[in-house]
Amino acid sequence: MIACACSEDEPKAEKKPDIQQIEDGIFIPTTGNSWIVNQYRKSSHLITEDGVRNWTDKLDTVRTFFHTSQSGLLKIGLRIKTATGDSKLKMDLYDQQKEIEIEKSDEFQNVYVGEFNVESTGYQEIDLSGVSADGEDFGGVSHVIVAGEAAPASVKYVKDDFYWGRRGPSVHLGYEVPEEAGDVEYFYNEITVPEGNDVIGSYFMANGFSHGYFGIQVNSETERRVLFSVWSPYSTDNPEDIPEDKRIVLLEKGEGVHAGEFGNEGSGGQSYRKFMWEAGKTYGFLLKGVPYDSESTAYTAWFFDPDAGNWSLIASFKRPETSNYLTGLYSFLENFITDAGVLKRTGYYSNQWVINSSGEWHEISTATFTADATARKDARLDYEGGVENGRFYLKNCGFFDEHTTIGTSLSRVESGQYPEIDFDQLPSEK
Repeated sequence: MIACACSEDEPKAEKKPDIQQIEDGIFIPTTGNSWIVNQYRKSSHLITEDGVRNWTDKLDTVRTFFHTSQSGLLKIGLRIKTATGDSKLKMDLYDQQKEIEIEKSDEFQNVYVGEFNVESTGYQEIDLSGVSADGEDFGGVSHVIVAGEAAPASVKYVKDDFYWGRRGPSVHLGYEVPEEAGDVEYFYNEITVPEGNDVIGSYFMANGFSHGYFGIQVNSETERRVLFSVWSPYSTDNPEDIPEDKRIVLLEKGEGVHAGEFGNEGSGGQSYRKFMWEAGKTYGFLLKGVPYDSESTAYTAWFFDPDAGNWSLIASFKRPETSNYLTGLYSFLENFITDAGVLKRTGYYSNQWVINSSGEWHEISTATFTADATARKDARLDYEGGVENGRFYLKNCGFFDEHTTIGTSLSRVESGQYPEIDFDQLPSEK
């Protein structure tokens, strides 16, 4: 064991770990529930399929999240292997600190760290940092173990499907189109991303419909996109497998727009324009869906930039095996970069309108809040939707405590004023 070289003001190392305190505890896998504090990009290197590995830097603090419905005493341990030498670690929770000495071991062992007081319910953040190591690293940590009154059987954490668990929950607004609208030809929506919420990996999807979606993304620190996709009626994740008569056909695309095929989450036609949209500004989205002929539908998307003051065409696609108007209107917010699931984001969705095939405007003021499988199975509880200042909003990721009951009906106050759009001036369709 390494002797503790700490001052009287520093936490003392536990000398006699009591394994019995945690043997019946809950084993929380670091693979799905841990990140490197303030350095989420490092997480993919240090948090592997086998848990924490390659941990050599004292500045890298491993934070593990779990959700509890009870406060009180929490007993914490680690499942850890220190194959190259002894190490000393420090654990923090609610400004309570404990140090633990870990003896060299070629096999994983359960090590008791100590007792902590959980002051409030909701998400807990257990921080683990390296103090010293005789070997090559501080050790490999596969699980954080929790027991005690603050760790009831109802503790929530990511137990499996770690890829989706780390991405975080996706949240949706399913819009209720007024029955009197009839056949919907156009769907209009607006998105405002508050400053500080345009975090990497975000897809703020404005105009979703039964066969595709249209919105804005944050792809990297230097790239953002306006994205419009239409799914093929042929079910496959490989676009090359789609028969010719079931392929999405590009009818037209706007200036600077890339158009091609996509896969992995179904397949179809995809278009995007690189555009550095900004937080704090409100962007407009206009989607059109009309029968192209008796066996196909044409879907067209336009994007409004408030700085330029005009609409731009993104693309127009023809989808086979459909001949109808727009149906299944919705919006969503998702994170598509795995390790960015630790970052919170919020988007406002406002001023929803449809135009029917007779040219009549109808306002949408009601939506149903839903979420994906990650949320429904309680792997992650950091999801929320609601109405604020007359706008719908969606929020996800970042391990915040509030969450909205899935299936909640939301209503906003109607403005009664539809947007002014000069349809004759829209970039033309072929």
